[in-house]
Amino acid sequence: MHKSFLVWAAALGALSVILGAFGAHKLKELVPPETVSTFQTGVTYQFYHVFALLAVGILYAHMPSQQLVWAGRFFLFGILLFSGSLYVLTLLKATETVGLRGIGAITPIGGLLFIAGWISLLIGVLKK
Repeated sequence: MHKSFLVWAAALGALSVILGAFGAHKLKELVPPETVSTFQTGVTYQFYHVFALLAVGILYAHMPSQQLVWAGRFFLFGILLFSGSLYVLTLLKATETVGLRGIGAITPIGGLLFIAGWISLLIGVLKK
């Protein structure tokens, strides 16, 4: 299990750098500054949780537990829902698409998954 978390962390880390560079250089030509800020928040939280996934993968190799597995899963799905929804909102703004603004309601669910991941990580470490 730990290897899959490490693989996901590496892939999502590379994606974070790519998206961050796009946000810093090209995105500001396409959307207003507040939308660039929204996109950058997605990139920042994705990158933070890439490091959390790395920690889970490394810790799991030394002290495997279900709590660490759940921590990794929560971090992965948190990235998907939190950062992913912010990327989709940015895309909608850039393409001036109307009607899907409710996608922003998904962002807090991703945030809750991040919190659940950190709590699971804490419990996993304290149990050993």
